[in-house]
Amino acid sequence: MLVVAAVGGNALLQRGQPLTAQAQRANVQTAAIALAQIVRAGHQLIITHGNGPQVGLLALQGAAYKPDEVYPLDVLGAETEGMIGYLIEQELENVLGHDPAVATLLTQVVVDPKDPAFQVPTKFVGQVYAKDEAEARAKSAGWTIAQDGDHWRRVVPSPAPLEIPDLRVLRLLIDQGVIVICAGGGGIPVIRRADGSMIGVEAVIDKDAASALLAANIGADALLLLTDVDAVYQDFGARTAAPISHLTPDQGRALAMPKGSMGPKVSAACDFAGLGGVAGIGRLADALAILDGKAGTRIVQQSRDKL
Repeated sequence: MLVVAAVGGNALLQRGQPLTAQAQRANVQTAAIALAQIVRAGHQLIITHGNGPQVGLLALQGAAYKPDEVYPLDVLGAETEGMIGYLIEQELENVLGHDPAVATLLTQVVVDPKDPAFQVPTKFVGQVYAKDEAEARAKSAGWTIAQDGDHWRRVVPSPAPLEIPDLRVLRLLIDQGVIVICAGGGGIPVIRRADGSMIGVEAVIDKDAASALLAANIGADALLLLTDVDAVYQDFGARTAAPISHLTPDQGRALAMPKGSMGPKVSAACDFAGLGGVAGIGRLADALAILDGKAGTRIVQQSRDKL
């Protein structure tokens, strides 16, 4: 099967961990072991990944520049695609013994400049703060902030992905059996100008939505949305909370899910499963078990009960 595995930012950098290269490499080493199991089981693998903590870190570092020298979010997104892609590529090659080949592809993703998301930032980036510190940083840097669990974080626009111009290159790599790491952080957000040329915009695309679009466009059989939570939960956070093993797209869309965390994953999984594919949500360490229907939450049309 052709499998798109989307590795969440929290799976690559756990909450509370320092934003260091050492911490990220250690987590990527663990991720590579889990992802390699999919390849060894005989499946062809395409990997996407989050970049929320990393793009936020680069933005903080950029604040040391003069205001007119700060790099925009699309450029920071490209930097994180290269940085995280390099780590995943290298560690996966180490685990698999350089067979098959692994490559990282910087991936542009077209968005609509009139998307309402540009007016209502919702995408969390960067590290977490106590409320007072977040408010102080927002005031000095002109951020928009929002609550993320018990903490507060910066939020930026997250327009819907519409098109992946780099599909032609991606298909060439897939045809050669290459494991491709692409659409990192949701891809580099760009818009098409009137003359057909493209230019980047200030946004961070949701990784799960971009992964679902990618999976649909390349004809993937399965989409795995891998995070640090073992499954989708009914009544998450309440005493009555319980994991859900199976959902149809309609059932998934009817669930009340947090917009900033599990909500985008369920929405993306339902979109892909609604086209006839199989989607799974769960813990990164359980990647192959989720694919086999033995762990996590499986979302599939009722007419398809087997992979």
